[in-house]
Amino acid sequence: MNYFKFDRVSVGVITGFLLPLIVGLVIFVFSAGNMSVRDFLLRIAETKVITHSISICVFPNVLIFLGFNWLDMLKATRGVLAITIVWAIIVFGVKFLA
Repeated sequence: MNYFKFDRVSVGVITGFLLPLIVGLVIFVFSAGNMSVRDFLLRIAETKVITHSISICVFPNVLIFLGFNWLDMLKATRGVLAITIVWAIIVFGVKFLA
């Protein structure tokens, strides 16, 4: 299969942004019970594990990064790295500025 048509920075940025959101949704579905999304997020904020939660959700970006690298899709790899750095800046901001 020709993977190179997907070798664009935008593909890496989109996948690197969407995968953490999907992982967060899966974590919510399996751990929230009958709580609403709002209550779940408030509980995370009350227990002060926001940065831990974001980090857990962003960790699968490593797998995307390695997968794109293995397929020699270096532009997409660059996009995943860029959005992961943005996520890291967000974690830093939440941890130290809030």
